[in-house]
Amino acid sequence: MTEKTPEPFQFKASDVDIRSRETVFQGFFRMDKIRLTHPRFDGTTMPEFTRELFVRGDATCVLPYDPERDEVVLLEQFRMGAIGRDQSPWLLELVAGMNEDGESPEEVAHREAEEEAGLTFDRLEKISEYLVSPGGTTEMVYLYAGQISTEEAGGLFGLDHEHEDIRAHVFSAAEAFTMISDGRINNAAAIIAIQWLRLNRDRLRDEWSRP
Repeated sequence: MTEKTPEPFQFKASDVDIRSRETVFQGFFRMDKIRLTHPRFDGTTMPEFTRELFVRGDATCVLPYDPERDEVVLLEQFRMGAIGRDQSPWLLELVAGMNEDGESPEEVAHREAEEEAGLTFDRLEKISEYLVSPGGTTEMVYLYAGQISTEEAGGLFGLDHEHEDIRAHVFSAAEAFTMISDGRINNAAAIIAIQWLRLNRDRLRDEWSRP
């Protein structure tokens, strides 16, 4: 008789034995070097090993959506991480910003909407929260959809002291779905949010259109 596989999440954070931790780089971001060990699924203990950890704060991302016009706002801006690939490093993304100490994700959403796109959200609906790349970084993204009017949306935005240069574009929801399918939008937060919109579009057009 085959032994039943245990349920997931049998281990917890306290099962990780961190032997040492040092900061090896501190700049715009931080890199730590960690020596650690932890239990293994077979009941033995993992030999001590080393990992580098990119320490980055959490962020909030929001897909602005107008249910009356069935349109979204996406932001075009330069992204260093896309250099060296067979594509433009100017990406189409969501409204987004880093969560400052003491700020809720909802507060970040409203602040960044004004700074990056000149928008005001009438309401927010949480989509999910997810670890961006847990194999190497600490960042968690809090993802929302936000109700807006696109009547006067679009234009140039961004804060000079943060070296931001942002163009806000208005697209139909259908155009956004197509750009996911053909790869023109290829960053995780935008893909997740726009696919979520595809699943929830009819409900939002009903619920968010009510007075």
